[in-house]
Amino acid sequence: MSARTRRLTTAQALVRFLSAQYTERDGVRRRLIAGTWGIFGHGNVAGLGQALVEYADVMPFHQGRNEQSMVHAAVGYARQLNRLSAQAVTTSIGPGATNLVTGAALATINRLPVLLLPGDYFATHSADPLLQQLEHPVEADVSVNDTLRPVSRYFDRITRPEALIPSALQAMRVLADPAETGAVTLALPQDVQAEAYDWPEEFFAERVWYVRRPAPDPVELTAAVEAIRSAERPLIVAGGGVHHSEAEAALKAFVEATGIPVASTQAGKGALRHDHPADLGGIGHTGTAVSDDLARTADLVIGVGTRYTDFTTASGTLFQNPDVRFLNLNITGFDAHKLAARTLVCDARAGLELLREALAGHRVEASYEAEYRAGKERWDEVVEAAYRAADENAVPTQTQVLGALDAAVGDDDVVINAAGSLPGDLHKLWRSRSPRQYHLEYGYSCMGYEIPAGIGVQQAAPGTPVWALVGDGTYLMMPTEIVTAVQEGLPLNIVLIQNHGYASIGGLSEETGGERFGTAYRFRAADGTFTGAPLPVDLAANAASLGMDVLRAKTVRELREALAAARASDRPTCVYVETDPAPTAPPAEAWWDVPVAETASREAAVEARERYDRQVATRRRHL
Repeated sequence: MSARTRRLTTAQALVRFLSAQYTERDGVRRRLIAGTWGIFGHGNVAGLGQALVEYADVMPFHQGRNEQSMVHAAVGYARQLNRLSAQAVTTSIGPGATNLVTGAALATINRLPVLLLPGDYFATHSADPLLQQLEHPVEADVSVNDTLRPVSRYFDRITRPEALIPSALQAMRVLADPAETGAVTLALPQDVQAEAYDWPEEFFAERVWYVRRPAPDPVELTAAVEAIRSAERPLIVAGGGVHHSEAEAALKAFVEATGIPVASTQAGKGALRHDHPADLGGIGHTGTAVSDDLARTADLVIGVGTRYTDFTTASGTLFQNPDVRFLNLNITGFDAHKLAARTLVCDARAGLELLREALAGHRVEASYEAEYRAGKERWDEVVEAAYRAADENAVPTQTQVLGALDAAVGDDDVVINAAGSLPGDLHKLWRSRSPRQYHLEYGYSCMGYEIPAGIGVQQAAPGTPVWALVGDGTYLMMPTEIVTAVQEGLPLNIVLIQNHGYASIGGLSEETGGERFGTAYRFRAADGTFTGAPLPVDLAANAASLGMDVLRAKTVRELREALAAARASDRPTCVYVETDPAPTAPPAEAWWDVPVAETASREAAVEARERYDRQVATRRRHL
């Protein structure tokens, strides 16, 4: 190693190091850490805050309003760029740090990279306890940042400057690893941030992290080919790994060569364009009728880049063929082995290309293709009926809002959602036209994700129209990043749907015997009950007060006009619409397990338990 060194503080060294990190895949190079989000307090203002000023020319800085929101924005950014570029988030100690936990969980569950840099107590304990420090009576090295350990893929507390060197390298390795990525946390004691050290110049050299595309093991590939050739009713379940690998073209070529149809998870939707003859739409509890019907009779389910959550498997009740077997193509062995599957542990694109070559000449029976194509045509009619408005001057339903948006967007627009009743409607009905258009965060289904994620997507794809779809419940969770969109000059579009309560959970409460208790925004009467009068809350006025242009739409016609105006605007714009609460979405095509009270005195709960017992009896263990 060269003897040349550079004297910098730990925080300065970290920022300088991060500015020189790159990823490369398929010959395309990107900055690994493209910018840093921050809210400053006494845990980071004099350390990382000063360092970001020192190196503002090489590390872009974005000012946030809420620590959780900053993580969501960084996650939206990383997902839009297929995990090849990420952002960092710095906070003070105390509540600033613990506010990161929800965002970190979301990132790790969804396998999306984000670097978290929370401040921490004094490593020297020279000021002990300091403001906001958690004191543990028997574990003096514990801080509130330890809450980030279970939701981080890599965690370290940097208690000496020189400890940053191996830890920073490990952090970059995990962020750039397609199998291990997620939230990475480097907790930074505030005294260590400001401490100077003689750093080796090699630490600041440009470093490229190659994002590999591992090929399948030949033995596994042979077994996979045999399984597909012997199947009569194979079905592909496309997950988010198709997008992360940029394997959409490979999937299309594989499907067109073999005739095997594709159903998609929330993360995988858009893997095929909606009008491809083999695209059956969503699968599982919020899936389409054609996908779920085929899933019940499939003899081979080919999972490509999916985690098989309970929504996808309908809590273990969907795949009912007694002879069904699973073949999972996944870059992680952990996910590939689910459902006692044959495994193909590899990159999605590499695996699909080799499977297509090995299956040359193989195709499903023409009768099977005719069956699923007919089912797809029937479902397309269901979508049209849900989108259609008989009266353009009527108050729109929620599905008609989606129909109006479908007519307004272009092929490359991005539609973002995460929680409430919208994910189910979108999974069933949305017609994805490009791989990046459908952006649903459903691994953690985090209320409040949509607006900050929209900011991250626009940072990653300047000039792309971005639509954050939010209900009133989600909006009230986290509207503050509207100010950030205004400050950054990002023309984010918000479609704010007012239905006066938690529509999704209200329906679930009714189905499970909860009688919609505590799910509506209504006045509370003196006797403790809720009256029918909605609260006099004007969320559109709130959005305007935060700096957005607001367009109010009362009818379907006004909604169409407002959406067109928002898309043409170069300002952050909110389209506000109160919807007709009458349900117009197709009912669930498969079950979802939410346990119901085993004993109760109220009739609603007793009846719900009877329904539950009938459904749970159909669950299978796939062994």
